[in-house]
Amino acid sequence: MMHTAVGWHVELEFTEDDDQHTRAVAMVRLPDGTEVRAHGRASRHRADSRQPRVGEEVAGARALNELAMRLLTKAHEEIDSASGRTSHPIHV
Repeated sequence: MMHTAVGWHVELEFTEDDDQHTRAVAMVRLPDGTEVRAHGRASRHRADSRQPRVGEEVAGARALNELAMRLLTKAHEEIDSASGRTSHPIHV
């Protein structure tokens, strides 16, 4: 039995403004050329010290979580289209 290795590269890009907000954009390009994007956001309380890495971790995690849900939705839409029935997604 032959196995084919497939790899996906996920890109994360962060921006932080002066108002304690960090935004993340996550993007994955699938082997068929389709791109799926998602966004995440984190807010720092003004009394907290500035820790850009923490904001990136929170915003990045939220963007990746949304990306995962978009990929699940896409997969189920493809299953439904190919099978002519409604599939039932399992929520993570």
